[in-house]
Amino acid sequence: MQSYFEQVSKVLETIQKTQQAAMQQAAAVCAEAISSQRMIFILGTGHSHMLAEEPYYRAGGLVPILPILDTGLMLHEDAVKSTQLERLKGYAAILLDRAGVGRGDVLFIASNSGINSVPVEAALEARQRGAYVIALTSLAHSRHAEPRHPSGSRLYEAADLVLDNCGVHGDAAVHLEGLETPIGPTSTIAGAFIMNSIVVKICENLLASGVEPPVFRSANVAGGEAHNNELIERLRQAGYRLRL
Repeated sequence: MQSYFEQVSKVLETIQKTQQAAMQQAAAVCAEAISSQRMIFILGTGHSHMLAEEPYYRAGGLVPILPILDTGLMLHEDAVKSTQLERLKGYAAILLDRAGVGRGDVLFIASNSGINSVPVEAALEARQRGAYVIALTSLAHSRHAEPRHPSGSRLYEAADLVLDNCGVHGDAAVHLEGLETPIGPTSTIAGAFIMNSIVVKICENLLASGVEPPVFRSANVAGGEAHNNELIERLRQAGYRLRL
C-alpha cells in the first residue's frame, strides 16, 4: 500500500510539473467554447469511461459538459466485448453523430494506450467536423505500442492537444516480490485529477472574462436542487444543447 501511495504521489507531482501548460491551454479552449454556447464532450472507452463521467452532473461540475457513454464500450455488460468494440472501425463516427459533436465544440478523448480504433477515429472524425480534440493518454505507453487504427496514428498523434497522464507503460505501477504481473494502476486517479484541475481553471478563466461559470451544486445541500434546475433551464434558453 505504501508503495502504491508513493507511485500515485509521484505521478501527480509529475503532472503538476510537466502538464500545467497543456492543462491551461485546454481550460482556455473550453472557456471560449462555453462562452460561445458550445459544448464540452468527453469520450472514454473501457475503464477510461469513468473519466467521461467524472466531471458530469456533479457538485462543482460545469453544466455544459456531456459524456459520450456507450454501454458497449463500458465494462458492466461484457468486458471482453467492450475490448472488441473499441477496436472496431466505424464505431466512433456513429457515436459522434448521436452525440451531435460539431464545429466549435471541444471533445476530450480518454484512452490510456491511445492505440485502438475508436479513440483514434473519434479524434480524426471530430476534427473533420470542426471540434477541438484534446487527448488524455499515457505517452509512455502509447509511444511504445503499435497503433490499431488503419491510419497508423495513435490518439496523441490525432489530437489538437495532448494531456499526458504520466503513468508507466502498462498502467500498473507497483511490483511485488513473487508476483510477475504489476498491480496498482494510476491512470484513473491521474485522469480525474487532470479533468477536475481543468474544470477549476475553466471557472477561473470565465470569471476573469466577466462570465459567471455555470456550476452545479450538490443536490444534497439546502437549495442545491433548485439552483441546478434554474441553471439548466437558463442555459437551455441561452442555446446550450443540454441533455439532462
